[in-house]
Amino acid sequence: MKTNSEEIIKLSNDRIVLAGLLILILGFFTWRSDLSIAKPLLIASLRMIVQLFLIGLILVYIFSINHPLLVLLISMIMLLVAGREVSARQKYTIKGLWSYGIGTSSMFVSSFAVSIFGLWAIIRPENWWDPRYAIPVLGMLLGNTMTAVALSIDRFTANVWNDREVIEARLILGENAREAIKDIVKDSLRSGLMPVINSMAIAGIVSLPGMMTGQILAGNSPNDAVRYQIVIWLLIAVGCGFGSMIAVKMVSKKLFDERDRLRIDRIKVKNS
Repeated sequence: MKTNSEEIIKLSNDRIVLAGLLILILGFFTWRSDLSIAKPLLIASLRMIVQLFLIGLILVYIFSINHPLLVLLISMIMLLVAGREVSARQKYTIKGLWSYGIGTSSMFVSSFAVSIFGLWAIIRPENWWDPRYAIPVLGMLLGNTMTAVALSIDRFTANVWNDREVIEARLILGENAREAIKDIVKDSLRSGLMPVINSMAIAGIVSLPGMMTGQILAGNSPNDAVRYQIVIWLLIAVGCGFGSMIAVKMVSKKLFDERDRLRIDRIKVKNS
């Protein structure tokens, strides 16, 4: 099949099935190795396929309507689902709705603010809310920020739980809450930001990032694709950084009262 710079090779359903067979093979070997991940792997793969086909149909409709309210609606749905995923990934969670609210609100403040700035001041489409730009940009920021926030909160709450006696001892010796958990905060933020730092460090040498690859496959100039990818990665790093810092700050506020006493009873331990 011959193609030119304006065409992209279309993948039929039978080719997708062929790729799916690889997942089935992997699942079989993980099952034989007793890794206990075959079922989650297959379920995640099936979810991914269904979700992507559905979002493809939805985006076709949104692109044709091109209305800001639809963009806002799909953006809020993306945010709420991301917030649930952050909450679900924690072993040590804050009791009550805060478990969901902290991750959701931190991603709202960071990802939405950075996305709007990137669209309005850097990419500059005719309408900053143009769904062809706004939804992919927000999706990439939310996806990466979700991972950073989830890792940061998980490491923070786990360390506070495991080191609760040390923290209480430091408080007794006269340190305030901020000083008592300073090292834990640093470790948690490093944990959350390390994936995006590693991804940026190898971009273009070990891997070609997804947006750049997509644009090249679509026939765009590699130079243009590189410029877009640079902007996206910088926005992602900013979103991940601020999102993680906001989330850890909010969790730490919930774990100490107004007299700087550690409230370990506010942490709920999920069954493994």
